[in-house]
Amino acid sequence: MRSLLTAIREHDDAAGFLAWPGDFDLDRGDHVEDVHLASGAVLEGFAGDGAGGTYFFCGDGGEERPVLYADSEGGAALIAIGLPELLRLLLVAPWWRGCQAFTADESRELATEYLTDIPDLAVRRDHAATALGLDLPTEGDVLTRLHQVATEMSKDFTLIFTPEDKPYDPLIKD
Repeated sequence: MRSLLTAIREHDDAAGFLAWPGDFDLDRGDHVEDVHLASGAVLEGFAGDGAGGTYFFCGDGGEERPVLYADSEGGAALIAIGLPELLRLLLVAPWWRGCQAFTADESRELATEYLTDIPDLAVRRDHAATALGLDLPTEGDVLTRLHQVATEMSKDFTLIFTPEDKPYDPLIKD
């Protein structure tokens, strides 16, 4: 079975959608600061966004590892358990960073902004999901899962700014 990272690189539709509006680029896996996990587990940057944020795999293993996102402003959150879950989030709700209350109304407002700029967003998303072999959950389900992972499963995934031994602030609060 080929990896999802390989599939992204092989499919322009998928890579294009993930780059924008997903703001996820496999060529940006280096974080701008020296960081580590408080638990001492392995931390591997594998993608980034245009604003200097980084996606990290946590622990040993492959694409099934938990995924932590750290922005360039000192905030971090565990956002998915495995790459498939992360990609579903980016495909269904690329506006996830703008969610604070995790309500349907908030998400609908953010989605409307994206659809104004990208009227064919759903078509492009569906092509990308097909290329990656992913079934897509509902927007509500993906955002509920993001909130659950970030608030209930994150205690072992505290990101530390190594030079000052200072933890990053939580991006998503309960």
